[in-house]
Amino acid sequence: QICCSFCLVAPLPLSYPLHIGRTTEHLRRPPNQGPLDAHSPDLRLLTPSSDPSQQETPKHPGQSAHLDIMGTAGDTALKSAVDVAATTPHKPTVEMTDAEKKASAWGRDQNRGEYNPPGHVVLTTHPRRGSPIKIEWGADSALKRGPVIATVTSQKLRNAIGTHNGSYAVYRSIAIAAGKMDPQFVPDLHNTAPPVSIPPNPAWYDPKKIVSMDPWGHLTVSAFSNHLDKGVDVRPTIAITNAHIQMPELVEAIDKGRLVPDGKLLLKDGSVCVTKAAIEHVWHIPGVAERFGISEATLRRCMFEQTGGMFPELITRSDLNVFLPPIGGQTVYVFGPAEYLHDPSKICTVRVHDECNGSDVFGSDICTCRPYLAHGVEECVATAQAGGVGVIVYFRKEGRSLGEVTKFLVYNARKRQEGGDRAETYFHRTACVAGVEDMRFQELMPDALNWLGITKIHKLISMSDMKYNAIVASGIEVVERVAIPDELVPADAHVEIDAKMYAGYYVPDDKKDLVTEELVKSTKGRDLDIDELGAQGKHSPLCSSHHHHHH
Repeated sequence: QICCSFCLVAPLPLSYPLHIGRTTEHLRRPPNQGPLDAHSPDLRLLTPSSDPSQQETPKHPGQSAHLDIMGTAGDTALKSAVDVAATTPHKPTVEMTDAEKKASAWGRDQNRGEYNPPGHVVLTTHPRRGSPIKIEWGADSALKRGPVIATVTSQKLRNAIGTHNGSYAVYRSIAIAAGKMDPQFVPDLHNTAPPVSIPPNPAWYDPKKIVSMDPWGHLTVSAFSNHLDKGVDVRPTIAITNAHIQMPELVEAIDKGRLVPDGKLLLKDGSVCVTKAAIEHVWHIPGVAERFGISEATLRRCMFEQTGGMFPELITRSDLNVFLPPIGGQTVYVFGPAEYLHDPSKICTVRVHDECNGSDVFGSDICTCRPYLAHGVEECVATAQAGGVGVIVYFRKEGRSLGEVTKFLVYNARKRQEGGDRAETYFHRTACVAGVEDMRFQELMPDALNWLGITKIHKLISMSDMKYNAIVASGIEVVERVAIPDELVPADAHVEIDAKMYAGYYVPDDKKDLVTEELVKSTKGRDLDIDELGAQGKHSPLCSSHHHHHH
């Protein structure tokens, strides 16, 4: 039974035996349960029967590997763990007094007692009839497209793989396991709607233009009110609000006369009034595969295997085309009127920025990230003051999507290599540690710009050829590319910026003659041991000044 249903639905050319679950004789359903239907998956982890003849033990060592995955041995292990737990009283390691409980949110959250899940562990589901609520990606109305239901409160209605809140879903599972949160909790969405309108534009109705986010994600309450009224647990995947942001660099820009407060957008204290949108990833799997030029089967199988088997439905549910991956999302900041975004006659300035905590938050001088971000914000403010609109899209792709642990390992390898940290080996050192030079792949990045309705960018505040190429390939016109001003490049960041220019990043016309192999060989960074006098790196001739003020 498993074999047949699996092979029929599997979109993959399976070249090795997949031992999922146990053989058919071990598929026992609880008594009083009717025939299997769409909503009772046929692949379950069941408690072992009391009949000893059913307790099949592996006949020889080779067999145990097959059974241990999810078979009898897995059942027995789970049951024995549960039995031990039942006889061991649970005591939290930190005991809180009643007063302390009242003083902390963790203490105030109602203690619901042990998590007591209903029924069996469901390892994966199969198509059969699937969810009655279908998704038609790129359809010409919200209702025709259908709501994305990735909540786990109503398993029968789920029409997407994965769940909400990206990587934070893991924290939610802990809150439920600890008895702090009702597993059936459904949010009250009253008064959560956007204060600013981001209305549909033609890109929303083109299944190829937007593949990595749900364009209707902020309109849940209005677009899917009939579903919500019927008790369907549809959740927003985009939230929009208004805010004031404050950056010391803007105060400095005002002090130096580059920006002038206008009392409406830019205030005297340097704060700026913005609209911001937080966006969770919602991937249309066939569209994502097409962006990367790979088959859907390859993408599904790779995502399943490379996450340690985290999402078996990628394999077993070929009927589900939408996936909410467990990764960080993105935030869009809009400077000026949002309605200008879809008016190509208004000047539009854009900076697409990939997260770099070390620089963006802590001001590390080994890269140009925060200075470039601040420069982008300043340009956005100036554009909005001049009657246009500015956009910063901030992606959670730490360390070129390699993560901070890999990034810091690379820093050490760069500083300790023979001949010191130099531009000519900049990308090579990353590849030695990470396996690739860059894992950010900008193919999905333009989706947010298309969601906003942008068709023409007058000033792109970026030197990245990858970003530029992806934006242009998505059908958005780019008029001018703006490089980072020399005086904003931090002391130790010349290795990075020169290596990037030599590798094909955008180079302003006045520097084209300077970007040569000699330059890349000559630019050298600080050593790992910080010694102010002895560790002055050899600065790049691309830079007009050798003395840099730090932010």
